[in-house]
Amino acid sequence: MNCPCKPLRRLTQAFTLLLALLHGAVVWAETDSTTGEAAPAAAIEAEASESDEKIRARIENIFAELEPLRGVTVYVGEGVVILGGEVANELAAQQAQRLASRLAGVVTVTDEISRTLAVADNVRPVLDRLQTQTLNLVKALPLIGLALLVVAAFVLLGSLLTRWQALWRRLAPNPFLADLLAQATRVVILLLGIILALNLLGAAAVITTLLGGAGVVGLAIGFAVRDTVENYISSVMLSLRQPFRAKDHVVINDIEGIVVRLTSRATILMTLDGNHMRIPNAAVFKGIILNYSTNPERRFEFELGVDADDDPVAGMQAGLDALRSLEFILSDPEPDALINTVGDSNIVLTFYAWIDQRETNFAKARSLAIRAAMQALDAQGFTLPEPIYRLRFDNAFNAALLGAAGDQRGDIAANTAGADRPTPPARAVARGDDVLDVTPDKHLEQKVDAELKSEGGNDLLNKNVPHE
Repeated sequence: MNCPCKPLRRLTQAFTLLLALLHGAVVWAETDSTTGEAAPAAAIEAEASESDEKIRARIENIFAELEPLRGVTVYVGEGVVILGGEVANELAAQQAQRLASRLAGVVTVTDEISRTLAVADNVRPVLDRLQTQTLNLVKALPLIGLALLVVAAFVLLGSLLTRWQALWRRLAPNPFLADLLAQATRVVILLLGIILALNLLGAAAVITTLLGGAGVVGLAIGFAVRDTVENYISSVMLSLRQPFRAKDHVVINDIEGIVVRLTSRATILMTLDGNHMRIPNAAVFKGIILNYSTNPERRFEFELGVDADDDPVAGMQAGLDALRSLEFILSDPEPDALINTVGDSNIVLTFYAWIDQRETNFAKARSLAIRAAMQALDAQGFTLPEPIYRLRFDNAFNAALLGAAGDQRGDIAANTAGADRPTPPARAVARGDDVLDVTPDKHLEQKVDAELKSEGGNDLLNKNVPHE
């Protein structure tokens, strides 16, 4: 009788053989593509371990050469570096991380370092650095002394050139511009001395840093002192162009006065009241300037009215004859007159005349000219219009007023018919023309001269510079 276990045994052997064949196929698929040999997992693990060991040894050797990092421990696995141990402070820990991360093959660095913050560990490196720096400073003292001598020599050279006034006045006749050139040259020479001294000390890199910082600081200062720089540049331009001189009678932006002097910041005026007025040079340079002293000849004008029934041309002629008779009125250009307007009850005449301001006071001359023209018109019978007022009353008041005044009209007319017109006091008194002096008032000019002498000639206005 056949045993039923035999077919089952045979089936199991066949299944085992099939599994063996499948395993061989998988192993064959994992063979190396170039050599056709399998890459054993044990070999790969050995190579990775060898690379990690080299990284660890390299890091430990680097840390051993640095005193603050000798207490750091290193573990490397699969390119991951784990730092442990103790360091004195955070600065040393960050240094260890930077050094470890720079090695080839390092994937990442994990910081597990303990910061002891011990006083001795933190103070000792500082003292060592101070000692080293002190020794280096002592060694460099001769070189530092030489650098200081170089700077001192350049400073002395700049001072000597700045005091050489004849050179700068020859280069720039304007005193303000000459001083500006002298100071700029002094600054440039000082900068050259500093650059040379830094090169002697081996600090050439500092020069680049200083120049870069100076550019940024200069830009910031330029925005901060923009108004001051504008005022300074205006002072330079005014000293070069010179639209006025000292003691000129000017009007600057509706401010009238006598020019005292021009400084590096402002123009000083003495008003007609005798007060000082300081105007920033930026406002003067951009403002409207009226200079009465540039042209000595100056014209004045005034208006007189005559009655509408009078001949305006005859009135013009009478007024012009009176103006020509005055000694201070110029004959070239000669006086003139025009009909200005024609009103309801008068005709307005405008008279023009010229004077020489160097010999005649403008306000006094105009006053005397008006009086002379009025007298001439009055003497020839012209009626100078007077204000006319019209009064209006209600009917009851008008009736009462007319009734009360009706009985007195005849007496009033009789009494006033033969009465002579009273002589005004101004006509009865001798006017004394000699008392009215039209010569220019020199009081303000004398005050300006005294102030200029007290300031020692501190004035940027120069008579040798062409007048604009």
